[in-house]
Amino acid sequence: MNNYKKFDVLTLGDLCVDLIVTGEDVTPRFGQVEKLVGDYTLEMGGSCSIFACQSARLGLRTAILGRVGDDSFGRLVVHRLEECGVDTRYVTIDPQVKTGLGIALCQDNDRAILTYMGTINVLRPGDVTDELLSEARHLHHGSYYLHTGLLPGIPAIFRRARRLGLSTSLDTNWDPQEVWDANLAEVLPNTDILMPNEQEARFISHRSSLAKSLARFHEQGVRLVTVKLGAQGALVDDGQATLRRKVAPVSGGDSIGAGDSFDAGFLAGWLRGLPLERCLELACACGSSVAAKVGGLAGQLGIEDFRFLIADC
Repeated sequence: MNNYKKFDVLTLGDLCVDLIVTGEDVTPRFGQVEKLVGDYTLEMGGSCSIFACQSARLGLRTAILGRVGDDSFGRLVVHRLEECGVDTRYVTIDPQVKTGLGIALCQDNDRAILTYMGTINVLRPGDVTDELLSEARHLHHGSYYLHTGLLPGIPAIFRRARRLGLSTSLDTNWDPQEVWDANLAEVLPNTDILMPNEQEARFISHRSSLAKSLARFHEQGVRLVTVKLGAQGALVDDGQATLRRKVAPVSGGDSIGAGDSFDAGFLAGWLRGLPLERCLELACACGSSVAAKVGGLAGQLGIEDFRFLIADC
């Protein structure tokens, strides 16, 4: 890899924790009804945060920009990031805000999420300086619709990143308002890799089929599109051809963070100049491994799991 920059990847942190509640029936009943659940897990959450950990574990020099509260949840977030090898020098402690919290109620193969924003959306466009961007080779952004403080400035941030020589990737994740807009049309022309799941791809393109979505994204200037297809695997499309990869069934996990680790796996190959088939193989392996565990970090693979990555370092 090219080592003239301080970091291979910079991401914009939606820093929070996940409280994951599991059981056969985790649907709350109001009226002061108390129900027993099977288990819970408290873990670092946030799409960009989970992405950063997987990226660092795959040997990419990864930095994250964000804030945490001066509380036990914030300390857990920073500890997990550093434990995975993420550079946290741009993570600040803000005593005026609580660390964000997601409560995931998981049963069978589905989940519902309650989110307290807190530090998730505190970043502002002015926090992403040219000086910071210049230290990285690549900018990855996730949780697009949750980063409400950054939203007005994301088109300009992506334009500046490209002008400064960075490649870019974007995983919008779900839009809680289900509007699927928010300046996205201004961001895509400066996006090298768009990384939605199948449902998100149709919604953000406002098209009725995945094929039409892919065509629309390339019309808007996106270089590559990766699409997560759940149990069916994933694909990557460069506007000329579509490569698909199936995955083996997994069970026992909650799928939290699987898509974020998929993103990191793909970029771990792409930033090393590997063929798209190998990038997709990496991405699917990372996503499947996380999907089989509870929480976004427990199933993450490391560089030691991929001999061809070790040889490249």
